[in-house]
Amino acid sequence: MKHSFLFLCVILFNSSLFALTDVVDANETNELNITLTQEQLEAIEQIKLEEQRLRAEKRALERKELQRQQKIASYELELLKLEKEISDENSWIKSYASYITSLEVRNSLEEIKKRINYLNKNAKTASDRDELNALISKEKILTSQVDKLKGDSGAPFADLLTPPAIVEMEKITNPFDIFTGLSTIKVLNTNFEEYRLKRDSLMDLIVLLRKENAIYKLLASIDNSGKYKEIKKYKETQLERFETALDTINVTLDVYQKRLEIIENDINKGIEKQTYRLAKIGTSIFVVLFIFFLLKLIVKRYITDNERFYMANKIITFMNVTVIIFILFFSYIENAGYLVTILGFASAGIAIAMKDWFMSILGWLVIVFGGSIHVGDRIRVDMDGMQYVGDVMDISLLRMTILEDITLTSIMRNRRAGRIIFVPNNYIFTRMIANYTHNSLKTVWDGVKITITFDSNHKKAMHLTKEITKKFSKGYTEITRKQLNKLRQHYSLKNTNVEPRIFSFIEPNGIDIEAWYLTNAYGTLTLRSVISLEIVDAFNAEDDITIAYPTQQLHVNMKSQKPIEHNSEMV
Repeated sequence: MKHSFLFLCVILFNSSLFALTDVVDANETNELNITLTQEQLEAIEQIKLEEQRLRAEKRALERKELQRQQKIASYELELLKLEKEISDENSWIKSYASYITSLEVRNSLEEIKKRINYLNKNAKTASDRDELNALISKEKILTSQVDKLKGDSGAPFADLLTPPAIVEMEKITNPFDIFTGLSTIKVLNTNFEEYRLKRDSLMDLIVLLRKENAIYKLLASIDNSGKYKEIKKYKETQLERFETALDTINVTLDVYQKRLEIIENDINKGIEKQTYRLAKIGTSIFVVLFIFFLLKLIVKRYITDNERFYMANKIITFMNVTVIIFILFFSYIENAGYLVTILGFASAGIAIAMKDWFMSILGWLVIVFGGSIHVGDRIRVDMDGMQYVGDVMDISLLRMTILEDITLTSIMRNRRAGRIIFVPNNYIFTRMIANYTHNSLKTVWDGVKITITFDSNHKKAMHLTKEITKKFSKGYTEITRKQLNKLRQHYSLKNTNVEPRIFSFIEPNGIDIEAWYLTNAYGTLTLRSVISLEIVDAFNAEDDITIAYPTQQLHVNMKSQKPIEHNSEMV
């Protein structure tokens, strides 16, 4: 009102001034001399000053408007920069946008439902029914969109504010659980860091939103159009919701961190307990290994026989492993009585299902502690109609390993040798197993048979055979005599004659002379071959001894006979 009044005064003074100027000009034209009074001159001066003041105020108003527009432009430029920093890719902004969209869809859906209810009651024209059908289709579409958005008008940022699930870990009861516990701690720490990063990103976003909100407040205060007031109100509501979310996530993060600390502490205690238990077990195993190592040194020093040393070494190793297994077993069994109960119920089924295994283990005990077979012994095993002769290389818990050698059995029956034969230990109960070198006995009886004709000097042949066998088996005879004397300490022996034995038998094609002698159990074929050739050479050198062998005599009559007629037929 003040500016309007001043503007009106200026107009009136200007009108008076123009009128006065016209009078002066007219008087000058009429060559009239008029003198202005002092009051008139002061009025004119006052009018000029007022005009100058109004012009200055106008220029000031224009400058102020220009400054206002410049501020608005600068604020809008700052808003553009902030909007770039508040990226649409931010998960919080995405969640909030989804929340707002869900609200809008829900509101639209409510309006559509109201309109559908109204049209269901008041639809009369065809256009009303078309509108009703269109609204029903739109309702279905919007309902599916709401389900996809998963919006909740009462819980924005629900997915982001919910911390990762904490899986309760089982109690650490063995060393393998240590790795599981460490892995669980790593996963929990990773989840916590991810959740903390969400909180940090929300804090950074709120800082930007506060700056944006302050700028909108300034714009709303200097803008006369009112277009920024609604935006300011929307931004204030947005900021409040984000700040509420920040308060929620801060509280949730603190609770989540305390829960993780409790779980991590429990895991670390379990790991510490198992580490301590492992240290005790490791110390116990080290002591056991050291004791059995000393036992092996003692056995190696005081047992000179290779077979006994091998067997003692095997027993010590077995006992060593057994003790270590029991140490591990009882270290991780909390309730031994419960285990015994379970094993008692399961033993019957295990015994049936693993009968051969149990029998093999029992056979191993019989072999090892009974002393019937040792490593290095030459044995013969009858399996599935086949005979295998070889040397025992190893006796394990479940089977014996035999290296098949070239023997008379492989020549006469198998026609092959050199195979590795695995014999289950339970065969000791169900199969025929012959040991050629049991205990201290290292020799066996072997025989050679040769047939002479009935007209040969059989007494001389028997004498020559006996001399030859005595000559080549003399060393083994003495060895066997000593071995049998040692064997008397364990067994009752009736016949201990070790001299070569010569027998004669009448056969259809001549007289069989059999010579039996003692020989090395591992080299029977060598001595057999030597003695056989010596006997042949000795018999061939005698005129009254003839070696018999299967022969056939063919009598041929060269005279031809005339065919005989019989009943009118030629015969």
